[in-house]
Amino acid sequence: MSVQERKERERAGRERLIVATARELAEQQGWDAVTTRRLAERIEYSQPVLYSHFRGKREIIGAVALQGATEMAVAVRAATAAVDGARERVAALARAYLDFAARNPAVYDAIFQLDGGLAYAHEDTPAPLKDAFAALLESLGEVAGDGVEPGLFTETFWAALHGLVTLTRAGRLPPENTEQRVRLLVDRLAVD
Repeated sequence: MSVQERKERERAGRERLIVATARELAEQQGWDAVTTRRLAERIEYSQPVLYSHFRGKREIIGAVALQGATEMAVAVRAATAAVDGARERVAALARAYLDFAARNPAVYDAIFQLDGGLAYAHEDTPAPLKDAFAALLESLGEVAGDGVEPGLFTETFWAALHGLVTLTRAGRLPPENTEQRVRLLVDRLAVD
């Protein structure tokens, strides 16, 4: 292995450590607790080393968002692949989405609530974000109904899921009714 390859591998390892540490700290204490100073202390590197990877917290949030979007796409695809029938796939998608948000609240916030400097719904949207949307579209597109643009239907269904996540986390909706809400979404919005 060349010196250059070793340096690149070490750099990539530091970057993964920074992102993992930021994510862990955010999940434990919230995003306000994630500062470059705290991250530098936790990973035992100087702040200048941290800044050599990311210009600041915003880029770190973006990196966590991209990682989270990839994980969410995997979770949705795994859940939908495990069931038969279009409506059951949609229900599995909704449950997987809501479960991902509940298990990873700080990551969910990085993807959908915080400014990570990422472009959404544009040509220059990063691939992991496009793929997360594609994971939703794969199941939702098949139940959009005649004359309904699948992408628009997916955006609307996704907005409903996001609303459920946000309102449940804020204590505005009781979590014990989540399954009934999923069934209502599937039964009322998804057409066979």
